[in-house]
Amino acid sequence: QVQLVESGGGLVQPGGSLRLSCAASGQTVTINTMAWFRQTPGKEREFVAAIKWTAGNTYYADAVKGRFTISRDNDKNTVNLQMNSMKPGDTDVYYCAGSRLFGDYYYTPRWYDYWGQGTQVTVSS
Repeated sequence: QVQLVESGGGLVQPGGSLRLSCAASGQTVTINTMAWFRQTPGKEREFVAAIKWTAGNTYYADAVKGRFTISRDNDKNTVNLQMNSMKPGDTDVYYCAGSRLFGDYYYTPRWYDYWGQGTQVTVSS
């Protein structure tokens, strides 16, 4: 089993920045891909960004490309999401996710085995 704990959410003004972190513990050697999703109540969970744990390849949703950066620290078993130039539309609950699978279905929530509890991000003036 793997446990994921997010931190770093909060309130930020439009145009501002926020950094989310996800700490992984347990059988982390089984993880191949880590990702961030976000969700508005009543809507499906939306892909934000993903990173291959070993190779470091990164993937982004079009809505955040050029504004958000996903990174990992293998020594600390941590994945970060740096969010810049934030917009009110980025307001959501953000979830960290981990997958044991190989392949490139990183954009779909069903591909992930482990989830954090979520952290609220609000972009408002």
